[in-house]
Amino acid sequence: MKAYNSFFLSVLLLISCSSPEKLLTQGNYDALIEKSVKNLIKKPDSEEDANMLDKAYKLANDRDLERIKYLKTEGNPNTWDEMLSLYSNLKNRQTSVRRVLPLHIGGRTVQYNFVDYDAEIVAAKRKAAEYFHDHGLKLMENKTKESYRQAYYELVKAKNYSGDSYPNLDQVIQEAKYLGMSRALISTVNRTIINLPAEFTDGLVAANATQLNSEWVEYYTRKSDSDIKYDYYIDIILQAINVSPDLVQDKDLIEKKTIENGFEYVLDAKGNVMKDTSGNDIKIKKYKEIQCTVIESHQMKDCNITGEIEFHSANPQSLLKKQPIAAGTHFEYISARAIGDMNALSPEKKKLVDIKPVPFPDDIQMILDCTEALKKSIHDVLIYNKGTVQ
Repeated sequence: MKAYNSFFLSVLLLISCSSPEKLLTQGNYDALIEKSVKNLIKKPDSEEDANMLDKAYKLANDRDLERIKYLKTEGNPNTWDEMLSLYSNLKNRQTSVRRVLPLHIGGRTVQYNFVDYDAEIVAAKRKAAEYFHDHGLKLMENKTKESYRQAYYELVKAKNYSGDSYPNLDQVIQEAKYLGMSRALISTVNRTIINLPAEFTDGLVAANATQLNSEWVEYYTRKSDSDIKYDYYIDIILQAINVSPDLVQDKDLIEKKTIENGFEYVLDAKGNVMKDTSGNDIKIKKYKEIQCTVIESHQMKDCNITGEIEFHSANPQSLLKKQPIAAGTHFEYISARAIGDMNALSPEKKKLVDIKPVPFPDDIQMILDCTEALKKSIHDVLIYNKGTVQ
């Protein structure tokens, strides 16, 4: 009954945000019934809620019974699923209302005659299972991805409705799932002049491939099973890798500071040392300017990788789409040396002078450092084009 109750679960979402009159006008009878039942449990004497419940209950039942009558008259075998849902609604609605009966409206007592819908539910389940089983098997004969997928859904319904009534149904369901799956092989094609290490090309999509999988599409990064027939081929084509030369740019900066440099005596007009009131010699401080040149060295190196991703269909063989990819990495390191009096430097510049140059990364390391950015570019393109692989 879990599947049948899903309708009533969605109904509960409407209850707290709509007025009874609005629910009635919109035809949301089951939402109004649940709202009224809740209110009557709290306040059994609420005539307004009882009146609304009575109206909604009768209207909902009339609507469902009229629909069932029409479907039976129409006689299409694919409507048993809908009839099963309608009968389940009728039964669940009775169960809900029974909690607050009898109703008291305008001085009269309202009671309902309850109907046993179990026989209709069982019959509808059996007929629905029969239809989905037979129609699912018929769909399998079309031998297309779409028909296998639809067959899978219908056979699962047949299984849910019939239990183990159909022998080998689980096996047929698995077969429909397998045949309905699309499989895409992702490969990296290196068309650059650089011989890239295997860990670089293998790692570009291996970590992200499983994240691309969906209900009906599986992605592979290597041909692990020769029996697998791929429906799509996705080629990650690396077209160019440019690594710049090692570049060092020096920038000179002069810092100056005025510091004390001893003292000198204050002399009077006769050339004698002047005295203060305490008899001490009067002195004045002497200053001098010092300076230091800081030579900042900026080490820089860049790597850029460009390419494109091609999406190919295997049957029929065709190029579906191509989209560019690109990534880059930048190495920069700042060190410094000083010429002159270090005392002239600010604390920040003194710290900088303590930093020594480092070796430049080689070209392969720059390329490897570009891996994460390139992975993201590839992943973004694959995610954006998931609809291409169906």
